[in-house]
Amino acid sequence: MKLQREYRSVFEAFAINEERVLALAGLFQASALAHQLANEGRCDDLALDASLASVFRIDAPSVVGVYGNVSGIRLGLRTLIGQLDENSRDMAITRMVVTIMRLERSLAHHKDLLDDLQQGIVSTKRQVDHFGLNSPQVFSRLAELYAGTLSTLRPRVMVTGNPQWLQQPALVERVRASLLAAVRSAVLWRQIGGRQWQMLLHRRQCTMLARGLLTGTTL
Repeated sequence: MKLQREYRSVFEAFAINEERVLALAGLFQASALAHQLANEGRCDDLALDASLASVFRIDAPSVVGVYGNVSGIRLGLRTLIGQLDENSRDMAITRMVVTIMRLERSLAHHKDLLDDLQQGIVSTKRQVDHFGLNSPQVFSRLAELYAGTLSTLRPRVMVTGNPQWLQQPALVERVRASLLAAVRSAVLWRQIGGRQWQMLLHRRQCTMLARGLLTGTTL
């Protein structure tokens, strides 16, 4: 009986669960937002609000609390389901997500940059309180923070899109802010035991849980 409990405990530690799906959806959502902005010059504003807010919820009591509620990452759940379905996968988003997962691992080995990033987020939170989450000042500061920390590491996240949009500084700031949010979700994913191989090995379970969460937000 003891051996069975230990086996079950180990299995549960490595299995996909709802919390890991939520964190993964957060990563896919922020990546999808960066992709939308770069290619269309616009994105889902409600999803962007939830992703940006997650950057500042460092001490949230739960995974879902990082995003406010499950409704905040509906775009991420839909994107996750689509990316796990080989018939509707967008390889640009897939590559971005994989690169961000690797970037998160690189960040974990640079304590100085991690400290700079955390201090910068705390400092930017004061601007959020003063100017508001969607203010140009906050986007500018988050973009600057991303450029000064994460952009100095390898691998670098390559965002391809329409030059018409990528030549606009204000839009580039939104893209970088979205990438910062993506890294925040990648950190969360890792903290609760998420690993890249789980996404592949438990693809069917991951999709099933994501569909269940998405259905629960649209009833």
